[in-house]
Formats: sequence, C-alpha cells, structure tokens
Amino acid sequence: MTARAYLDWNATTPLHPEVVEAVLQASGEAWGNPASVHATGRRARQRVERVREQLAEWLRASPRDVLFTAGGTEANNLALRAAPALVTSRLEHPSVVRAAEAVAAEGRPVEWLPVRPDGTVELAELPDRLARLPRGTVVALMAANHETGVLQPVALALQITRAHGARLHVDAVQAAGKVELAPALGADSLALTAHKLRGPKGVGALIWRGDPAGIARLVVGGSQERGLRPGTVDAVAIAGLGKAVELAITGPARYAATSALRDELEAALTPPGQLNGSAPRLPHVSNLSFPGLRSDEAIAALDLLGVEVSSGSACSVGSQETSAVVRAMLGEERAATAIRFSLGDVTGREEVGLAISALRQVLARRSSSASRSG
Repeated sequence: MTARAYLDWNATTPLHPEVVEAVLQASGEAWGNPASVHATGRRARQRVERVREQLAEWLRASPRDVLFTAGGTEANNLALRAAPALVTSRLEHPSVVRAAEAVAAEGRPVEWLPVRPDGTVELAELPDRLARLPRGTVVALMAANHETGVLQPVALALQITRAHGARLHVDAVQAAGKVELAPALGADSLALTAHKLRGPKGVGALIWRGDPAGIARLVVGGSQERGLRPGTVDAVAIAGLGKAVELAITGPARYAATSALRDELEAALTPPGQLNGSAPRLPHVSNLSFPGLRSDEAIAALDLLGVEVSSGSACSVGSQETSAVVRAMLGEERAATAIRFSLGDVTGREEVGLAISALRQVLARRSSSASRSG
C-alpha cells in the first residue's frame, strides 16, 4: 500500500487501542439503559457516574457540574443559546459563531471583539463592552484555535469577566489533552469532545457552574442529565470518553514532543509558505499560506500524493468558504491559500517528510505550469 501521512488530527483523531478495548468491554458489560432501575441498568449507570467523577476531578468541577453531550458543538450550543447577551469573535469555531448569530437573530445583544494579526482576540475593549451589557452576559473564548493552534488569553478574559459580573465560556475542544488547561479551569462553563482525544465520536461534555436555568434546553424529553439534556445516555460511548480522558491527562507531555517535528515542517516550507498565527500555539499545529496556490487545489493534490491535511474547520467542509479564522486575522488572500497541518502524538518523521516532499512537488508543478502559460 502506498505510504500515507495523516496530518489532520485537529479534524479528528484515530481511536486509541485502549479506547477500543474499553468500548468493547463496556459493550458487553454496560449496554443497558442507565435510567433503568434493574441490575443491568445499574451497571450501565455505574459506568456513567464513574466517568462523570473522572471528568470532574480532571477539570476541577463537581460531578453535578458535568453534563454529557453528543460532542463539542452541542456543548457550545447548550452553554450559549440562552445567553442574555454574548461577546465573542470571528476566531471561534462555527458552533460558537453560528450560536452567536442565532442569539442576535432572536433580538439579544451580540458583540464581536476585534482580532489581532497574530491570531489572538483583542480584549482591550472587553471591559467597556461588558459595562454596557446586562449582568450575566456570556463571553465565549476558545482555549486554543482550531485552525491556527494559537492559544487565547483565557486568564485575562476570566479576570475581566469576574470584575464585570459576566460569565466566561471556554471551548477547550482543541486544547484538552494537548496543553495544560489550568487557565481555563476557572471558567463558568467549558466544552470538550472525545474524538479530539483519541476517543469515540458522538460523545462529549459540558462543564457548567452556576444556575442551570442558564443552560439552553435544545431538546425536551425525559429527566436524563438533570433534565437539561434528555435522551438515553450511552454508557458505552461514555466509557470510551473515560478512557480517552485518562490518556489525555498525560497528553501534554506527549504533544510537547511533536513541536520539534512541527518546527521541521515549518522550516522546510517557509519560505515560500507564510505562517498564519505568530502568537504562542499548540505544539502540533501549523497553518501556512502559499501565495498563488489555492488551498482547495493544494489539498486535493496532496491527497493524491498520500498526504491528508485540511484548510480549516472540518465543520465547514463543503461550504466553499475560505478559512474564516485566517480571513479575520490576515485577509482574504491569505485565507484562500491557507493549509492546516496538525500532527498527533504518534506522528513520525516519515510522515512529516512525506508531507514536505509532496508539497514541494505540488509547488514545483504549479511553478512549471505558470511558466508554460506565461
């Protein structure tokens, strides 16, 4: 089989063998409905509550603050859709940006913070904006950007929101398991998902501190998850999340080691590549623009050469839009030529070498074609 390099770990991660084992075990032992009172249901319930306690310990929360969801998108919507007012930026994941637009469409105040060229949100205006918005306004700020890997000023945002009676919601989907989450653990709410942690898709969590009346009831039904997120709880998927969390606790050390490979990639491709995001970043992410080479064309060509990368959020695939994040930072031209490389904790030098070689081929072909047409 032709060698391939999967460098799209920010889109999703391969299931860890220990996660597969945990899911298979739970499939045989905890397949019951956790809401049932008989022994089979109780076994499933015990598995769910064990993971709830595990998440609470990791994220310094009460188990009662842990709400299981279908993933990061649902967690973000639960935290934001009922906000009396909202402050965020165009750097956020589509699940936050679209939620903010929905809040605005419903007639509640939404304000957009400016974005700096280095890939961070500018918080200088946040105190003045919160001063004129109602108490309980929610500020939505991701811990690390999904496209550039840039770490956001969560600690400063927490300080400002505390001083103005606002809530801080942190989308920790990309940061969890990659860097220490200490700055985000004081947030009023926090979202994460299993499939970015080498866990299964379709399961995540929302940490919610404070009055549950502030959570948006997206679905009505039974009393599961305190009635805030009704529907049969999947103990098997949650068992996979639990094992992924166990692995994620030691993840930052493993991911720190990927920075050397990421730096090799950037050194080999810049120039002509231009780095998008000059602020401190996650150790495994590189977002590069290649002038004159459209990202959609480059990604298709790289795929044919065995290299799998992306141009932005997987949630925006098929929309024909360029990277909204890079566009907000650096303009349309850089966005139209942006490629995201995201490594994993088992990515090897061979994969990075294949990516470098393949992209050089794509660039050489484009140069040769341009010369002939000129």
